[in-house]
Amino acid sequence: MKQDILLCDLDAFFASVEQRDNPELKGKPVIVGGDPDSRGVVSTCSYEARRFGIRSAISMKEALRLCPEAVTLPVNMPRYKEVSDQVMDIFYMFTPDIEQVSIDEAYLAVKAGTGLDKARKIRSAVREELHLPLSIGVSLNKLLAKIACSLAKPDGIRAIYPEDVEKILWPLPVSFLPGVGPVTEQKLNNFGIKTVGDLASLPLEALESIAGSSAVAAELKEYALGRDSRKLELNAVRKSISEEITFPQDIYEKDYILDVLFDLASETGYRLRSKGLKARTVGLKLKLPDFSIKTRSLTLPGATASDEKIYRAVSELFTRCCGNPPWRLVGIRVSGLERGSQLSFFPEENRKKEIITPVLDMLRQRYGRDVIFKGRRLLLLKKDNFKL
Repeated sequence: MKQDILLCDLDAFFASVEQRDNPELKGKPVIVGGDPDSRGVVSTCSYEARRFGIRSAISMKEALRLCPEAVTLPVNMPRYKEVSDQVMDIFYMFTPDIEQVSIDEAYLAVKAGTGLDKARKIRSAVREELHLPLSIGVSLNKLLAKIACSLAKPDGIRAIYPEDVEKILWPLPVSFLPGVGPVTEQKLNNFGIKTVGDLASLPLEALESIAGSSAVAAELKEYALGRDSRKLELNAVRKSISEEITFPQDIYEKDYILDVLFDLASETGYRLRSKGLKARTVGLKLKLPDFSIKTRSLTLPGATASDEKIYRAVSELFTRCCGNPPWRLVGIRVSGLERGSQLSFFPEENRKKEIITPVLDMLRQRYGRDVIFKGRRLLLLKKDNFKL
């Protein structure tokens, strides 16, 4: 089945998180890395710092020589991992087919022809929910998606399709291709091969003599022609499932939030059951008017995929930890996932739900989530300008 491939890359990730979490750093050159007084190196830096020639992997001492007024911060990996998980949760709301290649980068596969539309929605969601810049490349294979993403930076979207190869890919330096590092680039340059187009027109036999390997030469030739047969290496285990809603206006009524959580719990339970999964931990996410985020979680006595059990847990968390209104966003995240039966999730004394739920799930899968829903959602649909 043909698919569009997206390469989503968070721009200057560590520095962007630091600038978001500390607003006083916005607009300033920020360097995240090791101790400048020892042999520390730059992990990443903000785009403001890059204007001074600072790049990843150079020494912190050299970075401060280039920009003495830069703000230096240590690497806070637990925080970056936490934010990365939040970003991946958003990605999973758009597709289950994800290959996460690093803490700040992932390939996504979506239905053919929907790539650009999905890219816009994903980038908008990451900006709206997490206030982070995200660049996305769109194509039909990983190679072109990766190169498109590089050309989209910072914080943009770019597509390169096979018919664009001659116009967009071929004028680029050969260093844009995977496997062409400084040494290989210098070898190619010595033979007058400076652009991808030069490489594409080079006879394979000549490329083999330069690369020193027929396999490497064949691969480089394919890349230069914009071809890439690599498949996504899908993440083997999904760590969590989340559902959330951002309101068009601040919400002050606790009962209304509980109604929203009821609907989100139904959606979360359905997604668990459709994948044959159960969850041991239920989490609540709230965003306040100042854009701060509050999260709380509860581990259940046993794993579940029951809408009602998920709702009971998250409503308890909300009642206990919601603080004062208003709220801008509310969400549910379930984790501690494990495989379970797709049908039997209810105790013996509650046979009606065990019989009815799979039927409702089947109708929902076939006709969409709005074909049938619980009466409590009618209260939500009365809310002006709000759509689930």
